[in-house]
This record gives sequence, structure tokens and C-alpha cells, in this order.
Amino acid sequence: MESLTSKTLTRKHRIARDGLDDNLNVRLHRSLSWLRPAESSLDNECWDEAFIYYWISFNAIYSVEQHDRTVRSEKDIFSDFFVTIRGLDDHQTLYDWIWNGLTGSIHTLIKNKYVYRPFWDSLNDPEIDWKSQLEESIRQFSFAFKRQDTIMILCIIFDRLYVLRNQIIHGNAARNSRRNRAQIRDGAKIMAFLIPVFIDLMIENPDAKWPAPTYPPIT
Repeated sequence: MESLTSKTLTRKHRIARDGLDDNLNVRLHRSLSWLRPAESSLDNECWDEAFIYYWISFNAIYSVEQHDRTVRSEKDIFSDFFVTIRGLDDHQTLYDWIWNGLTGSIHTLIKNKYVYRPFWDSLNDPEIDWKSQLEESIRQFSFAFKRQDTIMILCIIFDRLYVLRNQIIHGNAARNSRRNRAQIRDGAKIMAFLIPVFIDLMIENPDAKWPAPTYPPIT
């Protein structure tokens, strides 16, 4: 597979941008601007910074403005984005990338109780059987892999990554803490694979319609 770096994707975007929707161009431009420092941080094994930059890059392409009174959860917004991306992926590119480059890191992350929300909830409510729930989640993930259910795979992965995101962004973990190195490292590596593929699929599908980004540019 061709390496999808910020450099190659930026070049590809510059060639294609005149034929892309304005909303898509803004999203891609913002996402690529954060992808560059993410890659640099990853190369230098600055895992916390890499994960944060990759998450911002991801946020730039998936986020939507919520105008109605019913506020949707981030997980619902993720799910909608994954459905859209999967619809653009005629050749199962995402699944192939996950299968060929991420299986080890993903399975380690999925089994890690420290990025599983019910584990933390159980600290305040001992009646929560987080172990059984985690085992069921792992089974669901394995089943999704066998069925090549890309949407379910991504939803479960980002369910874990979102817990990690909350720990870091909200100051619930110390920078360079030895206690969370494994999940930070795995999370950054997973994002490093997935975000460029998302961006590439968006560039490759100029006819797809995207909502206006949150905080649109003001001229």
C-alpha cells in the first residue's frame, strides 16, 4: 500500500481542491495542518502530543454544528461519519489497512480495561460487572472482524479512543505518565493509520456532500 503521509496527501489535495466542495476543502485544509505535527511527534515517540494532534486532525473532518435542541452524543456523530466514510470506500480500503497494519495494536487496545468506560464507572458503582461487559465487547469486535464490518470495527475502536481522549484532553492523565504508556502509544499508532485513510477517501470522492465545518472561515 502507498504510504499516506501529510506530504503526499497535501500534494494530492492541492491538485484536487478546485473540484472539491468548499466545505470539504476547509475540513481537509484544517485536518492536514494538524496531521503534519502529529507525524513529527510520532516519529519522535512523543506519544501524548502525537495522540492529541491526531485527534484534532480527526475532529476537523468529522465535527458538525448542532443546531437542534436534541444534542447528539459524540459517539452518534462518530457513527454517522463512519457510515459516510464506509459508503465512499468501494474497495474495502479501510478494512485492508486495519487488517494489514493495525491488528496487533487494535487487539491490545480493545482488551485494555483502562480505556473501557464501564471499568471506571465500576469504581463508583461496584454493581457494574465491567469484566463481563468487556468480554462481550471483545467478542463483538472479533465477530465484526470476521464479517468485515468496518463500521462496527471503527465504532468499537473509537469508543476506546474516546475514553483515552477524555483522560488526556481533560487533564485526567499526567504527560509522559508511565501508567498509561501502552494505551497512549497504541492509540497514537492507530490514529496514525486511520486518519490519513479517512482524508484520502474524502479527497477521492469529490461528489460527496459535507456539512459546513464548525467555526467556518470568515473573509
